[in-house]
Amino acid sequence: MGNMARLAHLELPFFDDGHRALASQLDAWSAAHLQAVDHHDTDRACRALVTALGEAGFLRHCVPAAFGGISELLDSRALVVCRETLARHDGLADFAFAMQGLGSGPVSLAGSAALQAELLPKVARGEWIAAFALSEPQAGSDVGAIACTARDVGDAYVLDGEKTWISNGGIADFYCVFARTGEAPGTRGISAFVVHAGAPGFEIAERIEVMAPHPLARLRFDGCRVPKAQLLGAPGEGFKLAMRTLDIFRASVAAAALGFARRALDEALVHTKQRRLFGQALADFQLTQATLGDMAADIDAAALLTYRAAWARDVQRRRTTREAAMAKMVATENAQRVIDRALQLHGGAGVRVGTVVESLYREIRALRIYEGATEVQRLIIGRDLLG
Repeated sequence: MGNMARLAHLELPFFDDGHRALASQLDAWSAAHLQAVDHHDTDRACRALVTALGEAGFLRHCVPAAFGGISELLDSRALVVCRETLARHDGLADFAFAMQGLGSGPVSLAGSAALQAELLPKVARGEWIAAFALSEPQAGSDVGAIACTARDVGDAYVLDGEKTWISNGGIADFYCVFARTGEAPGTRGISAFVVHAGAPGFEIAERIEVMAPHPLARLRFDGCRVPKAQLLGAPGEGFKLAMRTLDIFRASVAAAALGFARRALDEALVHTKQRRLFGQALADFQLTQATLGDMAADIDAAALLTYRAAWARDVQRRRTTREAAMAKMVATENAQRVIDRALQLHGGAGVRVGTVVESLYREIRALRIYEGATEVQRLIIGRDLLG
Protein backbone atom coordinates (compact mmCIF):
# COMPACT_ATOMS: atom_id res chain seq x y z
CA MET A 1 0.00 0.00 0.00
CA GLY A 2 1.38 3.40 -0.96
CA ASN A 3 2.23 6.19 1.48
CA MET A 4 -0.79 8.29 0.40
CA ALA A 5 -3.28 5.44 0.76
CA ARG A 6 -1.87 4.55 4.19
CA LEU A 7 -2.38 8.12 5.41
CA ALA A 8 -5.75 8.87 3.80
CA HIS A 9 -7.49 8.91 7.19
CA LEU A 10 -5.51 12.03 8.15
CA GLU A 11 -7.53 14.05 5.63
CA LEU A 12 -10.23 14.18 8.32
CA PRO A 13 -10.73 17.74 9.69
CA PHE A 14 -9.30 16.81 13.10
CA PHE A 15 -5.79 17.34 11.69
CA ASP A 16 -3.89 20.17 10.05
CA ASP A 17 -1.19 20.13 7.38
CA GLY A 18 1.53 19.95 10.01
CA HIS A 19 0.15 16.68 11.36
CA ARG A 20 -0.14 15.27 7.82
CA ALA A 21 3.46 16.21 7.05
CA LEU A 22 4.60 14.62 10.33
CA ALA A 23 2.78 11.37 9.50
CA SER A 24 4.27 11.23 6.01
CA GLN A 25 7.80 11.94 7.29
CA LEU A 26 7.55 9.39 10.14
CA ASP A 27 6.00 6.74 7.88
CA ALA A 28 8.89 7.07 5.43
CA TRP A 29 11.46 7.07 8.25
CA SER A 30 9.86 3.97 9.80
CA ALA A 31 9.90 2.10 6.50
CA ALA A 32 13.63 2.84 6.20
CA HIS A 33 14.68 2.24 9.82
CA LEU A 34 12.31 -0.23 11.49
CA GLN A 35 12.49 -3.27 9.23
CA ALA A 36 15.37 -4.91 11.07
CA VAL A 37 14.68 -4.23 14.76
CA ASP A 38 16.09 -7.11 16.83
CA HIS A 39 13.34 -8.02 19.29
CA HIS A 40 15.38 -10.70 21.04
CA ASP A 41 17.32 -8.19 23.19
CA THR A 42 14.60 -5.72 24.12
CA ASP A 43 16.79 -3.59 26.40
CA ARG A 44 19.35 -3.01 23.67
CA ALA A 45 16.64 -2.52 21.03
CA CYS A 46 14.80 0.07 23.14
CA ARG A 47 17.95 2.04 23.85
CA ALA A 48 18.77 2.03 20.14
CA LEU A 49 15.23 3.07 19.18
CA VAL A 50 15.20 5.96 21.67
CA THR A 51 18.55 7.15 20.30
CA ALA A 52 17.37 6.87 16.69
CA LEU A 53 14.00 8.57 17.33
CA GLY A 54 15.82 11.34 19.19
CA GLU A 55 18.40 11.89 16.46
CA ALA A 56 15.62 12.02 13.84
CA GLY A 57 13.82 14.71 15.87
CA PHE A 58 10.61 12.79 16.56
CA LEU A 59 11.02 12.77 20.36
CA ARG A 60 10.67 16.56 20.29
CA HIS A 61 6.92 15.89 20.26
CA CYS A 62 7.24 14.43 23.79
CA VAL A 63 8.36 17.65 25.56
CA PRO A 64 7.28 21.34 25.52
CA ALA A 65 8.95 23.79 23.13
CA ALA A 66 10.80 25.62 25.94
CA PHE A 67 12.92 22.50 26.46
CA GLY A 68 13.60 21.43 22.90
CA GLY A 69 10.09 20.36 21.90
CA ILE A 70 7.94 21.28 18.90
CA SER A 71 4.79 22.70 20.54
CA GLU A 72 4.40 25.14 23.44
CA LEU A 73 2.23 22.51 25.14
CA LEU A 74 2.22 18.80 24.35
CA ASP A 75 0.12 18.34 21.20
CA SER A 76 -2.20 15.36 21.59
CA ARG A 77 -2.79 15.03 17.85
CA ALA A 78 0.95 14.85 17.16
CA LEU A 79 1.29 12.13 19.80
CA VAL A 80 -1.62 10.25 18.19
CA VAL A 81 -0.10 10.56 14.72
CA CYS A 82 3.31 9.37 15.93
CA ARG A 83 2.02 6.39 17.88
CA GLU A 84 -0.40 5.21 15.20
CA THR A 85 2.32 5.44 12.56
CA LEU A 86 5.02 3.73 14.64
CA ALA A 87 2.70 0.96 15.88
CA ARG A 88 1.77 0.15 12.29
CA HIS A 89 5.46 -0.53 11.63
CA ASP A 90 6.85 -1.89 14.92
CA GLY A 91 5.39 -2.29 18.42
CA LEU A 92 8.67 -1.79 20.23
CA ALA A 93 9.31 1.48 18.38
CA ASP A 94 5.89 2.71 19.48
CA PHE A 95 6.70 1.69 23.07
CA ALA A 96 10.06 3.51 23.00
CA PHE A 97 8.43 6.71 21.73
CA ALA A 98 5.44 6.58 24.07
CA MET A 99 7.48 6.06 27.22
CA GLN A 100 9.62 9.12 26.54
CA GLY A 101 6.43 11.17 26.69
CA LEU A 102 4.64 9.36 29.51
CA GLY A 103 7.79 8.94 31.59
CA SER A 104 8.65 12.63 31.43
CA GLY A 105 5.06 13.92 31.41
CA PRO A 106 4.94 14.73 35.14
CA VAL A 107 8.17 16.76 34.76
CA SER A 108 6.68 18.67 31.81
CA LEU A 109 3.52 19.42 33.80
CA ALA A 110 4.84 20.10 37.31
CA GLY A 111 8.64 19.95 37.50
CA SER A 112 10.63 22.92 38.77
CA ALA A 113 12.41 25.02 36.14
CA ALA A 114 15.69 23.41 37.19
CA LEU A 115 14.35 19.84 36.86
CA GLN A 116 12.76 20.62 33.51
CA ALA A 117 16.01 22.12 32.20
CA GLU A 118 18.02 19.14 33.47
CA LEU A 119 15.81 16.35 32.15
CA LEU A 120 13.56 17.38 29.27
CA PRO A 121 16.18 18.38 26.65
CA LYS A 122 17.89 14.99 27.19
CA VAL A 123 14.53 13.24 26.72
CA ALA A 124 13.89 15.16 23.49
CA ARG A 125 17.33 14.29 22.11
CA GLY A 126 16.97 10.62 23.05
CA GLU A 127 19.96 10.82 25.40
CA TRP A 128 18.07 9.85 28.57
CA ILE A 129 15.29 7.29 28.96
CA ALA A 130 12.27 8.12 31.15
CA ALA A 131 9.92 5.94 33.21
CA PHE A 132 6.56 6.42 34.96
CA ALA A 133 6.35 4.48 38.26
CA LEU A 134 2.79 4.41 39.57
CA SER A 135 1.61 0.75 39.85
CA GLU A 136 2.36 -1.47 42.85
CA PRO A 137 1.77 -5.15 43.67
CA GLN A 138 -1.53 -4.20 45.39
CA ALA A 139 -2.24 -0.90 43.62
CA GLY A 140 -2.89 -1.14 39.89
CA SER A 141 -6.36 -0.01 38.92
CA ASP A 142 -6.86 1.16 42.55
CA VAL A 143 -4.28 3.94 42.67
CA GLY A 144 -5.56 5.06 46.08
CA ALA A 145 -4.14 1.83 47.54
CA ILE A 146 -0.51 2.96 46.97
CA ALA A 147 1.61 1.78 49.91
CA CYS A 148 5.06 3.05 48.89
CA THR A 149 5.87 5.84 51.37
CA ALA A 150 7.88 9.06 51.22
CA ARG A 151 8.83 10.42 54.64
CA ASP A 152 9.71 14.12 55.05
CA VAL A 153 13.08 14.42 56.83
CA GLY A 154 13.64 18.14 56.43
CA ASP A 155 15.77 18.68 53.33
CA ALA A 156 14.69 15.45 51.65
CA TYR A 157 12.13 12.67 51.45
CA VAL A 158 13.00 9.05 52.23
CA LEU A 159 11.22 6.49 50.02
CA ASP A 160 10.36 2.95 51.11
CA GLY A 161 8.31 0.37 49.22
CA GLU A 162 7.89 -1.24 45.82
CA LYS A 163 6.60 -0.47 42.34
CA THR A 164 5.84 -3.08 39.68
CA TRP A 165 4.94 -3.41 35.99
CA ILE A 166 7.16 -0.36 35.41
CA SER A 167 7.88 0.14 31.71
CA ASN A 168 11.54 0.95 30.99
CA GLY A 169 12.34 -0.47 34.44
CA GLY A 170 16.00 -1.41 34.39
CA ILE A 171 17.00 0.80 31.45
CA ALA A 172 15.58 4.23 32.44
CA ASP A 173 17.88 7.06 33.50
CA PHE A 174 15.19 8.56 35.75
CA TYR A 175 11.81 7.55 37.15
CA CYS A 176 8.76 9.67 38.04
CA VAL A 177 7.73 7.88 41.24
CA PHE A 178 4.44 8.29 43.10
CA ALA A 179 4.49 7.65 46.86
CA ARG A 180 2.31 8.23 49.89
CA THR A 181 3.26 11.36 51.88
CA GLY A 182 0.10 11.23 54.01
CA GLU A 183 -1.35 14.75 53.73
CA ALA A 184 -4.81 13.14 53.59
CA PRO A 185 -6.28 9.65 53.21
CA GLY A 186 -6.45 7.80 49.88
CA THR A 187 -5.56 9.58 46.67
CA ARG A 188 -5.17 12.98 48.35
CA GLY A 189 -2.07 11.91 50.27
CA ILE A 190 0.17 10.97 47.32
CA SER A 191 3.13 12.99 46.00
CA ALA A 192 5.41 12.62 42.97
CA PHE A 193 9.21 12.63 42.77
CA VAL A 194 12.03 12.27 40.29
CA VAL A 195 14.36 9.44 41.28
CA HIS A 196 17.55 8.94 39.27
CA ALA A 197 18.76 5.47 38.33
CA GLY A 198 21.53 4.41 40.67
CA ALA A 199 20.28 6.48 43.62
CA PRO A 200 21.35 4.86 46.93
CA GLY A 201 18.49 2.76 48.33
CA PHE A 202 16.88 2.24 44.91
CA GLU A 203 17.24 -1.07 43.09
CA ILE A 204 15.71 -3.13 40.31
CA ALA A 205 14.22 -6.01 42.32
CA GLU A 206 13.06 -8.11 39.37
CA ARG A 207 12.88 -8.01 35.60
CA ILE A 208 9.47 -9.08 34.28
CA GLU A 209 8.91 -10.93 31.00
CA VAL A 210 5.56 -10.52 29.24
CA MET A 211 3.99 -11.96 26.09
CA ALA A 212 4.99 -8.98 23.91
CA PRO A 213 8.52 -8.34 25.20
CA HIS A 214 9.23 -4.84 26.51
CA PRO A 215 11.65 -3.66 29.23
CA LEU A 216 9.61 -4.10 32.41
CA ALA A 217 10.58 -4.36 36.08
CA ARG A 218 9.67 -4.38 39.75
CA LEU A 219 11.40 -1.56 41.65
CA ARG A 220 12.38 -1.51 45.33
CA PHE A 221 13.06 1.54 47.53
CA ASP A 222 14.79 0.97 50.87
CA GLY A 223 15.62 4.24 52.64
CA CYS A 224 16.07 5.97 49.27
CA ARG A 225 16.84 9.64 49.97
CA VAL A 226 15.35 12.07 47.42
CA PRO A 227 16.19 15.81 47.70
CA LYS A 228 13.15 18.08 48.05
CA ALA A 229 14.19 19.80 44.82
CA GLN A 230 13.07 16.58 43.07
CA LEU A 231 9.46 16.84 44.30
CA LEU A 232 7.08 17.31 41.36
CA GLY A 233 4.40 19.90 42.15
CA ALA A 234 3.09 20.35 45.70
CA PRO A 235 2.97 17.63 48.38
CA GLY A 236 -0.29 15.67 48.20
CA GLU A 237 -0.92 16.52 44.54
CA GLY A 238 0.69 13.43 43.04
CA PHE A 239 -2.57 11.65 42.19
CA LYS A 240 -3.89 14.67 40.28
CA LEU A 241 -0.56 14.92 38.46
CA ALA A 242 -0.67 11.22 37.50
CA MET A 243 -4.24 11.59 36.19
CA ARG A 244 -3.36 14.76 34.22
CA THR A 245 -0.43 12.90 32.65
CA LEU A 246 -2.57 9.87 31.78
CA ASP A 247 -5.29 12.14 30.31
CA ILE A 248 -2.75 13.46 27.81
CA PHE A 249 -1.41 10.05 26.81
CA ARG A 250 -4.53 7.86 27.04
CA ALA A 251 -5.70 8.90 23.57
CA SER A 252 -2.28 7.94 22.25
CA VAL A 253 -2.75 4.39 23.61
CA ALA A 254 -5.88 4.26 21.46
CA ALA A 255 -3.77 5.45 18.52
CA ALA A 256 -1.25 2.63 19.05
CA ALA A 257 -4.13 0.15 18.99
CA LEU A 258 -5.28 1.76 15.74
CA GLY A 259 -1.83 1.32 14.23
CA PHE A 260 -1.81 -2.36 15.14
CA ALA A 261 -5.34 -2.83 13.75
CA ARG A 262 -4.56 -1.06 10.47
CA ARG A 263 -1.50 -3.28 9.97
CA ALA A 264 -3.62 -6.38 10.67
CA LEU A 265 -6.18 -5.31 8.06
CA ASP A 266 -3.38 -4.64 5.55
CA GLU A 267 -1.99 -8.14 6.16
CA ALA A 268 -5.46 -9.70 5.87
CA LEU A 269 -6.18 -7.96 2.55
CA VAL A 270 -2.92 -9.16 1.00
CA HIS A 271 -3.34 -12.70 2.31
CA THR A 272 -6.97 -13.17 1.28
CA LYS A 273 -6.24 -12.00 -2.26
CA GLN A 274 -3.31 -14.43 -2.60
CA ARG A 275 -4.60 -17.49 -0.72
CA ARG A 276 -6.49 -19.90 -2.95
CA LEU A 277 -8.85 -22.66 -1.85
CA PHE A 278 -11.74 -24.52 -3.47
CA GLY A 279 -10.79 -23.03 -6.83
CA GLN A 280 -10.91 -19.35 -5.94
CA ALA A 281 -9.20 -16.68 -3.85
CA LEU A 282 -10.12 -16.53 -0.16
CA ALA A 283 -11.16 -12.91 -0.83
CA ASP A 284 -13.86 -14.13 -3.27
CA PHE A 285 -15.89 -15.76 -0.49
CA GLN A 286 -18.73 -13.61 0.84
CA LEU A 287 -17.90 -14.68 4.38
CA THR A 288 -14.39 -13.25 3.94
CA GLN A 289 -15.77 -10.01 2.52
CA ALA A 290 -18.15 -9.65 5.46
CA THR A 291 -15.29 -10.22 7.92
CA LEU A 292 -13.13 -7.60 6.20
CA GLY A 293 -16.09 -5.20 6.27
CA ASP A 294 -16.47 -5.65 10.03
CA MET A 295 -12.75 -5.07 10.51
CA ALA A 296 -12.77 -1.84 8.51
CA ALA A 297 -15.82 -0.49 10.35
CA ASP A 298 -14.26 -1.32 13.74
CA ILE A 299 -11.12 0.61 12.75
CA ASP A 300 -13.00 3.67 11.51
CA ALA A 301 -15.21 3.81 14.62
CA ALA A 302 -12.13 3.67 16.85
CA ALA A 303 -10.30 6.26 14.75
CA LEU A 304 -13.11 8.80 15.04
CA LEU A 305 -13.23 8.49 18.83
CA THR A 306 -9.42 8.67 19.08
CA TYR A 307 -9.04 11.71 16.87
CA ARG A 308 -11.96 13.48 18.60
CA ALA A 309 -10.31 13.06 22.02
CA ALA A 310 -7.00 14.50 20.81
CA TRP A 311 -8.68 17.31 18.86
CA ALA A 312 -10.87 18.34 21.80
CA ARG A 313 -7.85 18.62 24.06
CA ASP A 314 -5.72 20.54 21.53
CA VAL A 315 -8.30 22.81 19.91
CA GLN A 316 -11.05 23.22 22.49
CA ARG A 317 -8.47 23.28 25.33
CA ARG A 318 -10.75 21.37 27.65
CA ARG A 319 -10.60 18.42 29.99
CA THR A 320 -11.13 15.28 27.95
CA THR A 321 -11.28 12.53 30.58
CA ARG A 322 -14.48 11.03 29.16
CA GLU A 323 -13.45 11.32 25.52
CA ALA A 324 -10.02 9.82 26.15
CA ALA A 325 -11.56 6.95 28.15
CA MET A 326 -14.02 6.22 25.32
CA ALA A 327 -11.22 6.27 22.77
CA LYS A 328 -8.94 4.03 24.80
CA MET A 329 -11.70 1.54 25.56
CA VAL A 330 -13.16 1.26 22.07
CA ALA A 331 -9.87 1.38 20.14
CA THR A 332 -8.17 -1.33 22.18
CA GLU A 333 -11.20 -3.62 22.25
CA ASN A 334 -11.87 -3.12 18.52
CA ALA A 335 -8.22 -3.69 17.65
CA GLN A 336 -8.22 -6.95 19.59
CA ARG A 337 -11.22 -8.07 17.51
CA VAL A 338 -9.69 -6.91 14.22
CA ILE A 339 -6.38 -8.66 14.89
CA ASP A 340 -8.13 -11.85 16.01
CA ARG A 341 -10.07 -11.91 12.73
CA ALA A 342 -6.92 -11.25 10.72
CA LEU A 343 -5.24 -14.19 12.43
CA GLN A 344 -8.28 -16.41 11.77
CA LEU A 345 -8.17 -15.49 8.08
CA HIS A 346 -4.53 -16.57 7.97
CA GLY A 347 -5.43 -19.99 9.35
CA GLY A 348 -2.46 -22.03 10.59
CA ALA A 349 0.00 -19.44 9.28
CA GLY A 350 -1.48 -16.92 11.71
CA VAL A 351 -0.25 -18.73 14.81
CA ARG A 352 3.27 -19.34 13.54
CA VAL A 353 5.76 -17.52 15.77
CA GLY A 354 7.45 -14.66 13.92
CA THR A 355 4.63 -13.84 11.51
CA VAL A 356 3.21 -10.31 11.55
CA VAL A 357 -0.29 -11.26 12.71
CA GLU A 358 1.07 -13.51 15.48
CA SER A 359 3.20 -10.61 16.71
CA LEU A 360 0.25 -8.21 16.54
CA TYR A 361 -1.89 -10.69 18.48
CA ARG A 362 0.62 -10.57 21.36
CA GLU A 363 1.17 -6.81 21.09
CA ILE A 364 -2.49 -5.79 21.35
CA ARG A 365 -3.39 -7.79 24.44
CA ALA A 366 -1.60 -5.59 26.98
CA LEU A 367 -3.18 -2.38 25.64
CA ARG A 368 -6.55 -3.46 27.04
CA ILE A 369 -4.95 -3.42 30.51
CA TYR A 370 -2.28 -0.73 30.84
CA GLU A 371 -3.00 2.97 31.47
CA GLY A 372 -6.38 1.92 32.82
CA ALA A 373 -7.99 -1.42 32.02
CA THR A 374 -11.13 -1.49 29.87
CA GLU A 375 -13.26 -2.04 32.97
CA VAL A 376 -11.80 1.10 34.56
CA GLN A 377 -12.51 3.13 31.41
CA ARG A 378 -16.15 2.03 31.58
CA LEU A 379 -16.36 3.26 35.18
CA ILE A 380 -14.70 6.57 34.27
CA ILE A 381 -17.24 7.15 31.49
CA GLY A 382 -20.22 6.16 33.65
CA ARG A 383 -19.17 8.32 36.59
CA ASP A 384 -18.53 11.27 34.29
CA LEU A 385 -22.03 10.92 32.83
CA LEU A 386 -23.56 10.86 36.31
CA GLY A 387 -21.29 13.56 37.74
